[in-house]
Amino acid sequence: MEKETSFKRTISLTGNIEFTGLQVKEPAYHAAGILGVKESLRHGFKEMGIVRSMRALLQMNQHEGFDCPSCAWPDPENPSKIAEYCENGAKALADEATTSHIGQAFFERYSVEELSLLSDYQLNKFGRIVEPMVLRQGKIHYEPISWEEAYGLIATELRKLKSPNEAIFYTSGRSSNEAAFLYGMFARALGTNNMPDCSNMCHESSGVALSETLGIGKGSVKLEDFYEAEVIIVAGQNPGTNHPRMLSALEKCKQNGGKVISINPLEEAGLVNFKNPQKLKGWIGPGEAMADLHLPVKINQDIALVKLMLKKLAALDAESNTIFDHEFIDNYTDGYHQLIADLKKHDKEALLKQCGVAENKIDEAVSLLANKSKIIVCWAMGLTQHKNGVENIKEYVNLLLLKGAIGKPNAGTCPVRGHSNVQGDRSVGIQHFVDKELNERIKKHLGFDPPNEEGVDTVGAMKAMYESKAKFFMCLGGNFLMAASDTKYTAKAIQNCDLTVQVSTKLNRTHLVTGKTALLLPTLGRSEKDMKNGKQRHFTVENSMGRVRNSKGLLKPASEAVKSEPEIIAGIAHAYFQGTHPVDWKAMGDDYGLIREKIDQVAKGFKNTEQRATGSGYYLPNNVRIRDFSMLPGGKAQLTVNKLPNHSLDKGEYILMTIRSHDQFNTTIYGLDDRYRGIYNERRVLFMNEEDMANEGFKKSDVVNIVSNYDNTKRTAQKFIVLPYKIPKGNLAAYFPETNVLAPYNHFADKSKTPISKSIIVGLRKVAL
Repeated sequence: MEKETSFKRTISLTGNIEFTGLQVKEPAYHAAGILGVKESLRHGFKEMGIVRSMRALLQMNQHEGFDCPSCAWPDPENPSKIAEYCENGAKALADEATTSHIGQAFFERYSVEELSLLSDYQLNKFGRIVEPMVLRQGKIHYEPISWEEAYGLIATELRKLKSPNEAIFYTSGRSSNEAAFLYGMFARALGTNNMPDCSNMCHESSGVALSETLGIGKGSVKLEDFYEAEVIIVAGQNPGTNHPRMLSALEKCKQNGGKVISINPLEEAGLVNFKNPQKLKGWIGPGEAMADLHLPVKINQDIALVKLMLKKLAALDAESNTIFDHEFIDNYTDGYHQLIADLKKHDKEALLKQCGVAENKIDEAVSLLANKSKIIVCWAMGLTQHKNGVENIKEYVNLLLLKGAIGKPNAGTCPVRGHSNVQGDRSVGIQHFVDKELNERIKKHLGFDPPNEEGVDTVGAMKAMYESKAKFFMCLGGNFLMAASDTKYTAKAIQNCDLTVQVSTKLNRTHLVTGKTALLLPTLGRSEKDMKNGKQRHFTVENSMGRVRNSKGLLKPASEAVKSEPEIIAGIAHAYFQGTHPVDWKAMGDDYGLIREKIDQVAKGFKNTEQRATGSGYYLPNNVRIRDFSMLPGGKAQLTVNKLPNHSLDKGEYILMTIRSHDQFNTTIYGLDDRYRGIYNERRVLFMNEEDMANEGFKKSDVVNIVSNYDNTKRTAQKFIVLPYKIPKGNLAAYFPETNVLAPYNHFADKSKTPISKSIIVGLRKVAL
């Protein structure tokens, strides 16, 4: 058990490491179906009760309802009136809208030291926080604090800073557009661009790669494009667990004759078979086979695989001149000849060995792609969280550009976002870098000069706090400690702060590992009514495909003392500026319509949001959809030459990818099962190739410590049960956040600084029990 001692507090970073009774069964061979419905209702009824659950589920993702608090997968134009949600969304709703509550009596009973001994799963199960709390310096118990006193404490600490850059404002993807906009503008009004956000840890690589090649850091497809696509590639993604509603779109593609190629080290149940619970055959039929072809690529060898596919496609094109879209290439791209020259340099056998996929499987993929042009590539963290994460995505973009599969219906890029408004946060200005045009609009419409100095991203925030260059740390949602890499380093960084502020719905470990003084400010959940002066308010969100829509809760709030995020931010800003600032913070905290007016004026692409975000909402502009690449060099999309990754492993070393279980969403643990992989009642498991186990002398259920060693610093994740699994040789997989401790904070993707959580070099040390 890892502990950190500071300010007379001894805090565990892991909780007591105890096994919970592993049971291993046959993995589920299909996703969703009757069992998915059963699990959805079981979680809801247990946490919310039957009536409350059904009432909320029937309004989730509806035009006049609230947006799912889970992933950012888009809603169809005409959502199902019965069930426009998935198992993961139902779990997220139940988790947020639970009737279990904690407040003064709870924190009087339990100290932060005692609570830190519990697992992340146990912490989450206590329920909703229902009143603002403060952990004062030298104390180990949170105690109640009034909202006005909390605002005053924050204002006082901010005024003590020698520079605005000693403050850091982190944003989670759960925040609304209105909250994120107000938050970002307050940080700038204070004088800093220190605005790290959760996208720094996940799709920042996507944003960089797409911006440099296509001119916009977002995907280009719409949901309807999936239905008539000829080929959909799902790379480095597990939709059955992480984005289950995506399976409905893949099902429609399949039924219309399209093909699905899965590229991932693990073959996941969601891409083997899908039983759509919205249809009768999903209840009584065999389900829909999803992936026509699975390519079990070695961890982080997608570039080798795609280069080999392109090399084979180029050979076919040299014979017929019909495989690549040369008209599109000539008119809209730059870099074709350099790319073809690079492909010729690579030896086929070397690429084959490096990617680890059988050649007949690669040839099958090439055959599926050769005469098709309506191609979509989807991806998630399996591509982004590597040192070469940006180049991984660029290589797939090469495939799309060569095939002319960009800027037309049923084709394009689809980075699948993992949190419901992470894309919206960035769209409304949550960013650490400087955008001169944005700054000009802020000055014009908000009346103040924003800072022109680049701020810190997540890695920079960790480093600044660790080196005591930042003294104030505020989180708008999230569980920063457990989401970030290098858990011990991150904990020490946070503990160096004078004040940490968490705006949250439920208890997590970041509330226990704090600065000298800590505030815990409870906020409304996505599903709850947001009332002010007898009128209900709503907010807006942006989905993975750039559509902005309203979201309006319907459930009674967990407590009358809970406030909305915009109100909390406005309260802090009002206390700090005390009416001396051009922005009327208090008015905007009361009336979200005023915030939306400013978003329309300041944020790029937003227009008439109050009127247009009703119903299914409206799409923000996307240059790729109209083949406008004027913002790129030469006014053209960029074909790129990308280097092969180089993982130099010594004997006894492996590459570890961190993964989610089916019973979790990001760092929130709903339960201890992962039925799609056959794991029940345990999280501390290590998936390992059976031949590798034999070579190491490991038997099923042996216990090991996982050790990484970067820059002569050893990091250890303790006590994992080894299990044989169908995974490429030399590769391992284990759940996060338990394994985040292994990822060094200072090793990250080039350009994007996304952590290398999907390709950590580790060794294994057997533990004698």
